[in-house]
Amino acid sequence: MVHPELERETTAPQVRIIADIVPTLQGLSSLLDRFGLTLEIGDTTGPIPGSYWGDVEAGLIGDRLHASALTPLHSVLHEACHWICLDAPRRCHLHTDAGGDDAEENAVCYLQVLLADWVPGLGRTRLFADMDAWGYHFRLGSARAWFEDDAEDARAWLVRHGIIMPNGHPTWHVRDDPRALVTKTVAGVQP
Repeated sequence: MVHPELERETTAPQVRIIADIVPTLQGLSSLLDRFGLTLEIGDTTGPIPGSYWGDVEAGLIGDRLHASALTPLHSVLHEACHWICLDAPRRCHLHTDAGGDDAEENAVCYLQVLLADWVPGLGRTRLFADMDAWGYHFRLGSARAWFEDDAEDARAWLVRHGIIMPNGHPTWHVRDDPRALVTKTVAGVQP
């Protein structure tokens, strides 16, 4: 039996939510902590602090990512990746709206896919399905097709800002992190 508080509405797409990974939630928290972001899980009865979209979507205030047991994992990763991709001044004053341009938004989506493989119980294959079910829109029709065939610009953006290495592996640095300059030089990328 599902606890009534965790029962999903029948009209919502069935995507992986925080409640689905409770036994391995520490893995998600540890992943975000590597970037200096703290995951805070609140109750399911009120609004999520810092949520741009409202409802069950994750929220950002400063270096805190707010969610509830009903928050989709794709939303947690998406907001986390916004925080990682923000320039330092916006990250410093962040409350709810990360802002950014289309290039940064594409980079956020690309990084979201990469980091899904680091979340126990998720992975990129499931994330692709969840992004499509939730209504993310891509030129090629699906998240997987976009990632595999149309996201070179997003990947290049992440490399240029020291967030991933040219091989696609995360550097575990946020944008404008002084430590990223060392990583970029070691990886053969000119800062």
